Amino acid sequence: MAGNGSNKGKKEKVEERRPVVSVVIPAYNCSRTLGQAIDSALAQEVSMEILVLDNGSREDLRPVMEPYLTDPRICYRRNEKNLGASGSRNLGVRMARGKYVAFLDSDDWWEKDKLKKQLDCLERTGCVLCATARELVTPKGERTGRVIPVPEEITYRRMLSGNCINCSSVVVETEVAREFPMCHEDSHEDYIMWLRILQKYKKACAVNEPLLLYRLSSSGKSGNKLNSAKMTFKVYRYMGFGLAKSCWCFLRYAVHGVAKYAGAHLRAGRRS
Repeated sequence: MAGNGSNKGKKEKVEERRPVVSVVIPAYNCSRTLGQAIDSALAQEVSMEILVLDNGSREDLRPVMEPYLTDPRICYRRNEKNLGASGSRNLGVRMARGKYVAFLDSDDWWEKDKLKKQLDCLERTGCVLCATARELVTPKGERTGRVIPVPEEITYRRMLSGNCINCSSVVVETEVAREFPMCHEDSHEDYIMWLRILQKYKKACAVNEPLLLYRLSSSGKSGNKLNSAKMTFKVYRYMGFGLAKSCWCFLRYAVHGVAKYAGAHLRAGRRS
């Protein structure tokens, strides 16, 4: 009996040490922006671990990481080979000890209360995934005032019109992220992941506040609009849709895309 009590006590201590959120940050040639991303995660007032996955950078990221390595919440790992952004995120999900995974790209950053507001939203709605709105910032990190909103309830049907969930805004249950890993990096692999989650779990929730600061870049996968459109069409094909349904979804995506960015410009104009 004493032995059983001792084992129970050890288990409870392990559970106490388990973080609520595992923050996964893929890092590649990002010495200029990585520190800001990590600092914004550390500023969150929730129990966490931060997994920084160096994806074979040509830059030496160790000088950036060195001041953080004494923090027990931070784990830095350099991949032996470049796994791609989706491969690094999947590795982070496999390593995660938290109940939830939060994705954060190394050139983006969060407002201070982002994770707390999302955890409250997840608890209130019972959803397995939560996103937020975002504010666009310039490649130099200057805030533009242009906000991309997000529906507070996101359904599978709504997502077929286009991806309204930004990866750096997502908090998702770890077991669900493991169930639906990112794949098909020649398309928008995160969009496929969200669609597959919503196929099973029906809806996601969101905090319609710009709690994510999203850095614009012409060199990223979504920076070239024509290339991004091609990858979006691939998403529908990878989802198993026929040509007609894929074309219909793509048309709706194009219309929603124009409206989304036009609305962001309008909101910025009202603030100036």
